[in-house]
Amino acid sequence: MMKLFNLRLTLLLAFCGVSVVSVLWFPAGSENVLALESDAEATPAVAAAAEEASLGIGSDAPKLDIEHWIQDGNGFFKPVTEFKPGQVYVVEFWATWCGPCVASMPHLAELQNRYRGQNVQIISVSDEPLETVTGFLERSTESPSGEPVTFAEVTAPYSLTTDPDRSTHAAYMEASQQQGIPTAFIVGKDSKIEWIGHPMEIDEPLDRVVKDSWPREEFAEMYIAKQSFGEVVQRLSGLANRGRFAEAIEVIDAELEKKLPAELQAQLIGFKNQIKLMGGMIDEDVTTFLRQRIAASQGDAIGIARVGWSLHQAAQQDPGATKQPALTALINESIEALDREVTTADEEMQPLLYDTLAHLRESIGDLDGAIKAQETAIERADSRTKERLTRFLDELKAAKQGESEQGEPKQE
Repeated sequence: MMKLFNLRLTLLLAFCGVSVVSVLWFPAGSENVLALESDAEATPAVAAAAEEASLGIGSDAPKLDIEHWIQDGNGFFKPVTEFKPGQVYVVEFWATWCGPCVASMPHLAELQNRYRGQNVQIISVSDEPLETVTGFLERSTESPSGEPVTFAEVTAPYSLTTDPDRSTHAAYMEASQQQGIPTAFIVGKDSKIEWIGHPMEIDEPLDRVVKDSWPREEFAEMYIAKQSFGEVVQRLSGLANRGRFAEAIEVIDAELEKKLPAELQAQLIGFKNQIKLMGGMIDEDVTTFLRQRIAASQGDAIGIARVGWSLHQAAQQDPGATKQPALTALINESIEALDREVTTADEEMQPLLYDTLAHLRESIGDLDGAIKAQETAIERADSRTKERLTRFLDELKAAKQGESEQGEPKQE
């Protein structure tokens, strides 16, 4: 059941380059997520604090004061306190409880193996007690080939550490106002911070830093713009969640008048069309945008389903919305596009994709088509998700029965 929920959430994430769950926005990419280090709700103060951060792109990298060096690359690496000129380092922050951190471990190991002997050292830093980390490393998992391995074996290629007094965490994470893990910092050959981001997105920056072709100043401008952009995103999220769609659009229009990087401009346009869709303001711009998204997702069933769920969400929020010809036409187009892709999609995702088709057909009143799609979803689902899928099928059949009874002539 939880697996189905997570897969459905995946479809709602990353629409228009961001995600939407009740119009709550997050960075794109289901696999490149962050685990928040606290339960505190993000506020506009986060962006303001980011501007006051003492550590940023181009800053001198703080010295490392790490208490426990647990993995050393099978004897290849020594503990680091000061960074050596001409060498490149990746300082990555993680925790045993952090799913995205654990998911990044094989990638970090692969990177370290790729750059072994090229003056590149990856150092992962937890802030947990030593026994917590060593206990975690004894746990079993699967290698890419499906063979059982321990997490100690997975992380053996690189330097894995823990620093329970959190001094290194303070010097890097707190100083740069980072809110979640995993977060990685590339320290360049001149011992300055070159890049800050998710370790699953580090490949190109690291390669260019190693090859002395990384545009640090250009990235710094984008990094600062993105930090400030977070405040705008939080404001839009709050307005949209309270149904203040027109006000949210005014905020976006004001931002679009500014000189923003093209990437952020594109995200704002995505926000605007998504908010207009949720507010029932389906004009030519929204229709064109969504059709472009559907067309761009040819060969990508998940991409089409993301658009479909946004359309379904709009129909659910306003039951009268499907009377708008534009919305009905878009739902039909997403059904047709998804129908073409679903049979060749990953087998694990097919139950969810058919479930998506069932919801889309139900939203335009095609109960027969919805029932058929949901039956297919159940046939292809594992035992853990069949129950949840069956509940919706029962709802569809009940609605169909009610429809039939209403159509029967009354007995005199």
